[in-house]
Amino acid sequence: MLTLALPKGRLAEETALLLLSKGWLKTLPSEGSKELTFVSEDKRLRLLFVRSQDVCTYVEEAAADAGIVGWDILKEGGFDLIAPVDLKLGACRLSLASFPDFDLFAKRSKVRVATKYPNLTREYFFSKGISCEIIKLYGSIELAPIVGLSDCIVDLVSTGGTLKANGLKEFESILYSTARFVCNRSSFYHKHTELRSLIESLEN
Repeated sequence: MLTLALPKGRLAEETALLLLSKGWLKTLPSEGSKELTFVSEDKRLRLLFVRSQDVCTYVEEAAADAGIVGWDILKEGGFDLIAPVDLKLGACRLSLASFPDFDLFAKRSKVRVATKYPNLTREYFFSKGISCEIIKLYGSIELAPIVGLSDCIVDLVSTGGTLKANGLKEFESILYSTARFVCNRSSFYHKHTELRSLIESLEN
C-alpha cells in the first residue's frame, strides 16, 4: 500500500478526482468528513489529509511515501524530495505587490516586506541588490501595507481579485506554481514498482 499525503481543501478534492479518473480510487472520501485518513477499496492507496505546509514534512520523514504539494512550498522549504510530475493543478504565482505608486528602488533604507515566504522573498530581493526586512505573516497578507506594517508584500496570486479589492497592484511575478507529485527518496527505491505505476498514471 502506498501512503499519499494530500493538502486539505480544494487541491485534495481535485487530486482525489484525478486519482478516481485514473482508477486508483473507486470511491471518493465523504464530503465534509472529519476523518484524516482514507483507504481505497482495493487497499492500494491510503490518503492522509494534512495542512499544505506539512505535506513535505510527512513525505520527507517517511510518514508518507508521496504527496501533492505546491511548487511554492517545495521551493520555500528546500526539501530533499523527488518531484517527478507536474500535475498542472492549482496554478498560481508568487508575486510582489503594493500600492500603485510603490517604487521598489526608491527607498534608501531596507524595504519592509510582509510574506509567509521569507526564503523566496529574501532571495528575490537580494538578486536585485536590495536590502529587505522580512515581516513573517501567516494570513491576510494584503492588510500589511494598508495599515503601514510593510512597504509591500510577496504573496500567492491567482486571479488578482483580492489585491484589486484592497487597492494593491501586482508588480512582478517571482515564481509560477502548480501542484507537484513528490516522493520520499527511500520509498522511491523500496516501492519503485508501485510508485512508478502511479507516476505513469498521473503523467498520461
